[in-house]
This record gives sequence, C-alpha cells and structure tokens, in this order.
Amino acid sequence: METYQELAKSVVISAKKNRLLRYDDALTLVGTGRSAFVFRIEASSKAIKVFFPEFTYIAKEEADIYKALQDISYFPTVYDAGPNYIVMDYIEGRTLFECVNQGFPITSEHIDEIDRALSMALERGLNPSDIHLRNIFITATNEIKLIDVARFRQTKDCTQWSDLKAVYSHYYTKRYFPKKIPATVMNTVAFFYKKQLIPHQLSSSKMD
Repeated sequence: METYQELAKSVVISAKKNRLLRYDDALTLVGTGRSAFVFRIEASSKAIKVFFPEFTYIAKEEADIYKALQDISYFPTVYDAGPNYIVMDYIEGRTLFECVNQGFPITSEHIDEIDRALSMALERGLNPSDIHLRNIFITATNEIKLIDVARFRQTKDCTQWSDLKAVYSHYYTKRYFPKKIPATVMNTVAFFYKKQLIPHQLSSSKMD
C-alpha cells in the first residue's frame, strides 16, 4: 500500500468550490466537512482527513491538539500528520446527528460519558468548543468518541454543549418528544441557532 503521504497527495481538490476531483482507489470517501474530506483507508481501521486548500493551516493545529489527548480513550488515536492531512482511527458507529435522525436512543449514560471526555480535555488546558451532533459518535461497542478538535484552543466561551444538554434534559427525555427527527428539520433548527434566532439554553435543538 502507498504511504500516508502518497495517499494524501492522491486527493485532488479543485481550487474553486472545493470539489473533489480524484483520489486513490485505496480510499473510500466517508465524510465531507466544512474544511476537509475524510476517507477510510482500504483494508485498515484508519481514516485520513485531507483538508481543503484554504484550510491546510488547520491540519497542524488539529494534529497537535489530538496529540495532547492521545491517552484519553474518548478521542481517536493519530498515526501520522502532514501539511494537509491527519491519519487517525476510523470510527465505526453513529454520530449523535444520525442517532436522532434514525431513532437510535441516546441515554443519560452517553451524556455523562461526553461530559467526562470534555472534562478530561479541560484538565489538559484545552477549551472544548464547536461540540455538535456530528462531532460525537456512539460506536458499535456503545462507546463515546469525539472528533474535530481543531477549535479546542480557542479562548472564547462556547455554549453549544451546554445548550445541547439543556435540550436533552428539557425535551429529548420527555415521553412526548419524537426520538426520530428528519435531517431537514435538524438542519433548519441549526441554521436558526447559528443566526441566534433561537435563544441559547432554550433551543428546541442545536443540531448541526
């Protein structure tokens, strides 16, 4: 198999609109984010995250933060990093967004585990930020994993996780609250939340 660096170089992204043009046959596209494409590496339990041209500066920052979290089981292990990529564990499971969309239950134990993971990051001198439903996984073995830690060093307070927890306790846990919600509804709520048209701590969902 090609080296991680060679696999990263095989990913060609257009300068305009960040369109994915081509990539090595050993890669399978599994996700597209605001700043990168994520691929599973064939015949392995690893993923490679390749950043868009204008966001390559995030690669080193995120890799450094992951390295500070390496012995915490709630975060993926990083195996390699380069100027525009990171190689880490491929996570088998569902994001919290997928759980809500598919009706897969999120328990109070899951919430407690996420709190524990974030507390451990705080103890490392980090400031967990940008915590949303697509950045948290419940794995196939019912464990919690958090990804996309690039903003864990920002200094401003981020209320996203406390808002999500408020939604969970005030709405999700109630018998009448639907446990399966269409993605379009969640995305619409997220849009209004970002525009601050839904008060923090009172939103019916911060779901992006």
